[in-house]
Amino acid sequence: MHERTPSIRERTPGAVRASWTASPWAKAVAVIVLAALFMAFVGAFGSQRAPLPTRLAYWLAAMAGGSVLGWALHEFAMRIDFLADRLLARMAVVAVAMSVPYTAAVWALSRWAFGAEAFGNLPPVPAMVRMFPSVLLVSTAMTALNLMAVRRPRETHAAAAGAPPSRFLDRLPAKLLGADLYAVEAQDHYLRLHTSRGSDLILMRLADALGELEGLEGAQTHRSWWVAKDAVASARRGDGRAVLVLKSGAEAPVSRSYARALRQAGWF
Repeated sequence: MHERTPSIRERTPGAVRASWTASPWAKAVAVIVLAALFMAFVGAFGSQRAPLPTRLAYWLAAMAGGSVLGWALHEFAMRIDFLADRLLARMAVVAVAMSVPYTAAVWALSRWAFGAEAFGNLPPVPAMVRMFPSVLLVSTAMTALNLMAVRRPRETHAAAAGAPPSRFLDRLPAKLLGADLYAVEAQDHYLRLHTSRGSDLILMRLADALGELEGLEGAQTHRSWWVAKDAVASARRGDGRAVLVLKSGAEAPVSRSYARALRQAGWF
């Protein structure tokens, strides 16, 4: 879209950024700190033998390091078609994948904090095998808590003055060239492009398209939809969920998990 029209409800860019980015990530940090405090004070997994300051340092390092590794694996998992649209499967895969290498890191951290006697003087490999179920349990819980804390729509931003337009506009079929892009809808392995000149299909994944849509102000409203903010003519409730009515008359669903963030950002 080449010109920006007034949105349904205007908010300052800072407010939008605060509601979609700062707040969720603050929640993720809070999850790490609160989980570490809880584990330290209850002396989880035998850590009660160490002094409280040591336990706090241990659990903060373990939770923070695991969360960073988990997010790196999560970003990779989002590039896999089967996992991108399946939250529970994605959480399970990430938890298992991170537990394998992270068991070694936790073993090393545990030796630093509690000494070799924490493992009954077992050699490293048997000790890590014994630790793995506990690491997997904590990894699963933290993965779920972190993903729930920061789950939000994937947003794209309008191009800055003088910046090139969105790369995705080059993918418009010939009959749609020059049209305003209203929405992108995933249909199996194809994307249906909703524009001011009609719609058409192209072969592409939505996960890849979202990267190229940067330069257009919009957001993912549903796991199968990206919508340009200026394309929204109105909003309504349908079957208990919000629905965005586009200027073309097409209707884009709003996922319940994204509804609150979109409402805070002034979409409806």
